Order: sequence, then structure tokens, then C-alpha cells
Amino acid sequence: MNAHSKLPLAWLQLIREKVRLLVAVAGIAFACVLIFVQLGFLSALFDGAVRPHMSLNAELVMVNPQLKTLFSLKSISRRRLYQAQSVAGVSSVNFLHIGKGVWKNPIDRHTRDILIFGTNPYNLAIDLQSTELKSQTPGICSLGSAIFDMSSRPEYGPIAEMFNSHRPVQTEVNNACIKVVGLMRMGASFAADGNMVVSDTTFLRLFPNCTADQIELGLIKLKSGADRERVTDMLNRLVSPAAKVMTVEQLAEQEREYWATSSGIGFVFGLGVVVGFIVGTVIVYQILSSDVIDHLAQYATIKAIGYGDDFLLRNVLDESLILAVLGFVPGLLISCGIYQIAQAATLLPMSMPWQRIGFVFVLTCAMCAISAVIAMRKLREADPAELF
Repeated sequence: MNAHSKLPLAWLQLIREKVRLLVAVAGIAFACVLIFVQLGFLSALFDGAVRPHMSLNAELVMVNPQLKTLFSLKSISRRRLYQAQSVAGVSSVNFLHIGKGVWKNPIDRHTRDILIFGTNPYNLAIDLQSTELKSQTPGICSLGSAIFDMSSRPEYGPIAEMFNSHRPVQTEVNNACIKVVGLMRMGASFAADGNMVVSDTTFLRLFPNCTADQIELGLIKLKSGADRERVTDMLNRLVSPAAKVMTVEQLAEQEREYWATSSGIGFVFGLGVVVGFIVGTVIVYQILSSDVIDHLAQYATIKAIGYGDDFLLRNVLDESLILAVLGFVPGLLISCGIYQIAQAATLLPMSMPWQRIGFVFVLTCAMCAISAVIAMRKLREADPAELF
């Protein structure tokens, strides 16, 4: 028996034109890479934007009712935060100042925006799960001291290298002298290329227009066993309309929604996914359509001996799914490499979770299947008697 007789007809048709097969695989791989990259940057946008939110040392947060994004906060009265202490279920309250300052590179003196967090060094408002930060926190008690995010972009200067080599790291932020006394890890985002933590007194020195009775973020911890929703409702009735209380998860979700809808960045990356899907569909359609045209006589013979359109559709679908698998594998491997390069270049959180791999594989199969169905129209419209 001929070995080829054991192979699927779809596979035999594909390998008959090896150049066309390679072109199809390259086209599908390109579409997969485009989709993977767009999804990767979109995920990095969301993950980077909510890093500060998820590191807040609280269950509830009090913010200005006009809040849109954590990176552009309006202040609230500190007195509203202390009112929360009278509500049953509240264990303690804290505050966090947040502002954008201008960092001067200590080497080349170039300036760059930096996100600054001002906190009580003895009652830390952020919890980065970092022993580096926690062990060095008392150092920021001194006026003009700061903890620098070693995951910030290199344009801020070789701060980590200088600090680890025990060289003094002094620079200017908002034209005020700052000494780096520790390192932490938070990570860059689309809104902030770098971060630093200072004491609340240093923050007020860097931002003279801010006052001690105004804060950007109120942090609320609950007693063990307290009903979070009930306490949130009670707090909102107490401080509304001057302030609003929500959970940390709700704050993070509002941040994601802002970047997804109000920011053009989220729209661009989402559009890139759609474009990648369309490009892949067109490429596969052109390949399958050409293959159908080249084999019209053979398909006509099959139809003439009694096989229906369903059999032919299954064969073309088989071709499309084979192409989907052959194109997806190199697309995935190339995308993993691009993720590594992008993460090293941008310092954004680029990862390849299994859920994304599965989602893109389903998209790849879908675009190939759609192409197969469209290509089959030529066969349905064909009369076998006219093809001989």
C-alpha cells in the first residue's frame, strides 16, 4: 500500500506546493506575532498601571470623587480620613501623598519626570513585599532622603550601581537636594518611567504648594472579621460628597478602565489585535483560494462521483487547521523572544501566560476556519460538468 494513502488529503495538497506552504506558514506566524505583541503591551499597560494600587497597605481607600487615575490625583482633606476612625469595623487609617516631580540625572544632569510617594516612614503606606524597602525605611526619616526604584528606566542614571558600590547618590528633584538612602522594586509603567519613596515631610518640601492637611490617598485598614461592604457603605455615607471610599480592587479596576477607554494607548493596542486577526484571515484566504482554484478539476471529479460540498468543506477546513498549527508554533516562539527583548528595553511587565497562549491559538484557528469557509464559495458555485 502506498504510504501516501495513509496521509490526510489536506496534508498531501499542502505539501505538494512547498513554497506556497512556507509562505502561508510565514504569513500566519506574522499575524500571530502581531496579535501576541499587541496583547502583551496591552497587558503590560494594565499590569504596570495597577502596580502601585496592589501594593497599598490597606483594604479600603479614600479618594477624591473626581478620581480618574492614580497618576493624576486631586487631594482630599485629611480631616475626612480621621473621621473614618469613628466607624465600627475600622482598625486604623493612614495616608499617602502622590505627585509627579522632576528628577535630575546625577551623571549627565538631564531631567525626567518621576512619580513620588510620600509616606509616614514609621507607618508605611505601601507594602512592596521587599526586604530592601522595609530594612531601609527608617533612612527616609531624614529630610531630603529617598528610596529609589531600581526598576526605573536607565535614563535616571546608574543609581543602583552607585548605591551598591557605596558611592554617595545625591541629585535634585524639583530643584531640591535629594539623597538616595535605599533601593526598592516597583517597576515602570506607561504613566511613570521611575518611582521614589520619601517621607511625608520631604514630600511637602518637594511640593511647596501642598499642605499637610491635604492628602491624595487615604488608606483604611479593617478589623479582623469586619464586613468590608458594610463598612464601605457606612464610610461613604459619612464622607460623601467630599470624598469617596472604595476597595483597593475597585480602585485598580477603575485604573484599568481609564487606560482601556479614556486613554488612546489602550485603543491602539486593541486595534492592533483586530488588525492582526484581519491580516491573518486575508493571508490564509489567499493561500486556500489559490489552492482551490488549482485543484478545481480534482474537486469536480470528487463531486461528480457523489461526494457533496460537506466533504470538500471538511477537507479545506483540515487544510486551514493544519496551517493554523504550523503557523502558530513559530509565531509563539518568536513572540516569546520579542517579549524578552521588549521587557529588557522598556522595563514593562511582559509575560506569556497560558491563558493568552490558548486565546491566541483559538483566534488563529478561527481566522483560518473563516478563510476556509470563504474559499469554499468557489466550489459551491462551481458546476462539475463545466470544469472538465
